[in-house]
Amino acid sequence: MQGLSLIELMIALLIGLILLIGLVQVFGASRTAYQLSEGLARVQENGRFAMDYLQRDIRMAGHYGCVNDQARLQTNGALISHLAATDNPLNFAISIQGYEAANSAPTNTVNVAGATAGFTPALPAYLSNLNPAPRVGSDVLMLRYLGANGVPIIGVAGSQVTVDSGKWSVLTDEGVATPVLFGASDCSYTDVFQGSTVAPGTGVVTATANGLNTTATDFSGRYTASPAGQSMLYRANAVAYYVGVNNRGVPSLYRARFSSTAGSNAITNITEELVEGIENLQLLYGQDESTDVNSLSGNIGMQNTAAVVDPAGGVTNAASWRRVGQVQVGLLARSPDISSAPAPVDPRRALGVVYTVPADGRYRNSYEATIALRNRLYGQ
Repeated sequence: MQGLSLIELMIALLIGLILLIGLVQVFGASRTAYQLSEGLARVQENGRFAMDYLQRDIRMAGHYGCVNDQARLQTNGALISHLAATDNPLNFAISIQGYEAANSAPTNTVNVAGATAGFTPALPAYLSNLNPAPRVGSDVLMLRYLGANGVPIIGVAGSQVTVDSGKWSVLTDEGVATPVLFGASDCSYTDVFQGSTVAPGTGVVTATANGLNTTATDFSGRYTASPAGQSMLYRANAVAYYVGVNNRGVPSLYRARFSSTAGSNAITNITEELVEGIENLQLLYGQDESTDVNSLSGNIGMQNTAAVVDPAGGVTNAASWRRVGQVQVGLLARSPDISSAPAPVDPRRALGVVYTVPADGRYRNSYEATIALRNRLYGQ
């Protein structure tokens, strides 16, 4: 045993060091590839879920039972909202309303880390006071409609309507355990109202002139229990979609659901964080080429931002929103965690908006969809 010389030991150490560096590089490359792949998968999944939520509810805008809001409003008395027709979230005479973030029209550049403040039309208090608040630089959408599924009315008596209590669960889908806002509807009439008293156990709902109801609902004068299934009771939905920042500092797609309690004159809201990582929301509205809301052609003649459709806001420009039969949605989604993503060669875009994003290593992608308001097709 003569041992190792110093030169042999140094050569062995060098070979071992080279192998170790190779292993570290392989591990680092594998970890980077995994992070990028995971970031890409999360962005695709979140973008798909966000679009699914938006598409489902946007398609329901204007749904008022057998006949949509367009046809109802063309006939005097066919659609009666017993809730105040003012600039509040429960104004069911306007099925869709939008709010355009400042400097976020097509061809504009939006810095997602420091966008320009402001909306056109200005956000009403019931939207600006949401928690979390709508994120600067991202559009806001307000939708009102009757639920997709209703329960047949089996009894009417003055301001009282009765449905099969065994089917009450149809009115409580999407986690709404205690519905208070309802729409009674057949192929001739629709009444949107707040339940003064709601008794799920017996299926009886009463709508008198108290709380949010400005007038009582005369069910007997407008609906019949026979033939079965002709008159239906639906849950009335008023929801807002927007991008907010959660308590972890992560931008997410939120849905605010507006409601009340039976017999109360207070309007409440519950905000739901639907999908994390949604950084920006852009919206364009397709308007019918006819300016006569009582004679719509069904042809989309122009695409405009909410600032063009309704610069004033409130209830003064309701006719312009009745012309909307299509909505284009653009989303910018980012990975929740750093994904070692390289800076994109071309900037991300959505509906013509160019995004400036921070160099934070997160993967980002944009998604677009064109959604027809199926209850507004051909104005029927």
